[in-house]
Amino acid sequence: MSEIIKVGMADLNVVKSPNAITTLGLGSCVGVALRDPVSKVGGLAHVMLPDSTAIRNNSNIYKFADTGVDELVKRIVAAGGTRSRLVAKIAGGAKMFAMNSNAPVVQVGARNVEAVKKKLKELGIRLLAEDTGESYGRTVVFYPETGDFIIKSVGKPEKTI
Repeated sequence: MSEIIKVGMADLNVVKSPNAITTLGLGSCVGVALRDPVSKVGGLAHVMLPDSTAIRNNSNIYKFADTGVDELVKRIVAAGGTRSRLVAKIAGGAKMFAMNSNAPVVQVGARNVEAVKKKLKELGIRLLAEDTGESYGRTVVFYPETGDFIIKSVGKPEKTI
């Protein structure tokens, strides 16, 4: 019987098929789902901020796109995945504040998406699909066995990417 493992905010975890992994309440945060389609090992990171170098005394590497994605890759490989086969799907990065401003705090969702994409490109990990932006939160469930990334949002139909 399979389990659905929960990932908290500024957290990450890895699962093996047939287990799934979920995170709740992605607003401006980005859910980064990686998987090795052969070994069926996958993981999910709940990224809150784009750049760890912009914050002093940050001890939580999972919180940031630059360090969290690196750690997720390491953990998947340690669990039996092969780095060269990893593929990605992402969701979140919403604009959660209704201000018409380009101030960095208002644009954190877009900056998170941009930082995650930059990191994936840097690591040579292909981005297969995304559901990002807009102005609503998301809850996601990722199934490494199939690669299905299910996105649920209040008032919106459930979608699978």
